[in-house]
Amino acid sequence: MNVLFLNEKGECLFIQRANTGFRDGQYALIAGHLESGESIEECAIRESKEEAGVTIAPGALDFKLVMRRDSDQNRISFFLSCRSWEGVLTNMEPQKCSGFVWAKPDNPPTPVIDYVADALAHIRKGVMLADFKA
Repeated sequence: MNVLFLNEKGECLFIQRANTGFRDGQYALIAGHLESGESIEECAIRESKEEAGVTIAPGALDFKLVMRRDSDQNRISFFLSCRSWEGVLTNMEPQKCSGFVWAKPDNPPTPVIDYVADALAHIRKGVMLADFKA
């Protein structure tokens, strides 16, 4: 599950990964894995609170894309957008994230994680179902 936080300028929030052992130094979105019994929306709300310190109301997320990703493990990623939240976006996991950057989705900061760049391109085209092969 990935959340695209969008501001009034049409920019998207990117996080820079750090100290995780996976794509450190690269830019990604607020994201996480579903927990047992959790809905996709609940996961997005929980991860947004845990990673960015904000509260998203149920119903405030819009579906954008489902992407199947080939990797060491086959994964299904959901991409949701959010234009309204309560609180101030704050890096709640400085041990895993070196900072936040706002950028246009069609011009993300570099280096951006490859599947995130691919997902953003699909979303711009209105594609809602995609495959990504690393």
